[in-house]
Order: sequence, then structure tokens, then C-alpha cells
Amino acid sequence: MTTISHQKDPFFSFPHPLNASVARLVAGGVVIMAVATIVLDQPLITLLLAYGFIARVLAGPRLSPLAILVTRVIVPKFHLPYRPVAGPPKRFAATIGIVFSVSAAVLSLGFGLNGAAYAVLGGLIFAAGLESIFNYCMGCKVFGLLMGWGIIPESVCEDCANFETRARRMAARGLRPDGTPLVG
Repeated sequence: MTTISHQKDPFFSFPHPLNASVARLVAGGVVIMAVATIVLDQPLITLLLAYGFIARVLAGPRLSPLAILVTRVIVPKFHLPYRPVAGPPKRFAATIGIVFSVSAAVLSLGFGLNGAAYAVLGGLIFAAGLESIFNYCMGCKVFGLLMGWGIIPESVCEDCANFETRARRMAARGLRPDGTPLVG
């Protein structure tokens, strides 16, 4: 099984594990931005959505204004719990977000097809809404299926299959799954 060490991550990396509270709030921000794009008929917002997804996939929360707001302001301000989840499935889900947001931007800004772009954003709103409201990550489920079918090698996320067991075992020792001490 892959071990998670507590070393400084390279700048262009994705956190593993990551905080589900952060993931859910970022998804909520995506819903708000996508709904605003449609309701206000402002297709330029699709560029912000696309940038955010690309930034999160490339560097985790380091370059995404939405993720920075959530991790540095909202989560600490409201004392939201650290709830660890495996990183690779969330990164896969964010990659799917790139496909949706870039497609919407190209359809709207490149071809003037706002209706088609907004339909694509509807799919993004649905998926991000499930994550934000119900803690159900469609991209993570697809990731799991692809691993089960052997399309994504198990080596990509050996910890994913036993992540909840690992989280419980580490918590019993007073540690987060990444090996850092539990705080508050």
C-alpha cells in the first residue's frame, strides 16, 4: 500500500488526502458561478470556471481563487471539520470539470452558442450540486468504476480502496490520514 508522508508537496501537485469540507464548499462555489453565468447571461464567467478547474487540477488549491477563499477564509472562519477523502478521485472529478467548463466557454465565446453552453453548464451544476449538497461525487464514482475495470491502474490510488479504514486507523492514533496530528 502507498504510504502518505508528511513532506512539503511540490507546487504542481494535488493534495492527498484532502478535506471533504473544502471540496464540498468549492463545489458550491462552482454551482453559484455556473448558475450566475446562466441567470445573468454572462458567458465570460465560463472562463473563470475553466481557469479554476485547471488551476485546481494542476496545483490543488494554490492557484484557484475559489479554493484559496474556501481553504484560508471560509473553513477556518466557520471551524468546519477536517474530513479526509482520497485525492486522486477528486482530481479526476476536477478534470471532468475542466471538460465541462472549457466546452461551455468554447461553445459560448467561440461559437456564440449560449444555449448549448448553458446546457453543458447544467450538467456541471447537477454534478457539483450533488457534491456540494449531498456529498456525492459523480466523478469519484466514475473513477472507482474505471479502476474496477482496470482502465485506471490501481497503482494510481492504492490508498483509495482502503482510505476509510486508513482514516479510522490513523484517527485512533491521534493523526490525520496524512500523518499530521489531529487539531481541535
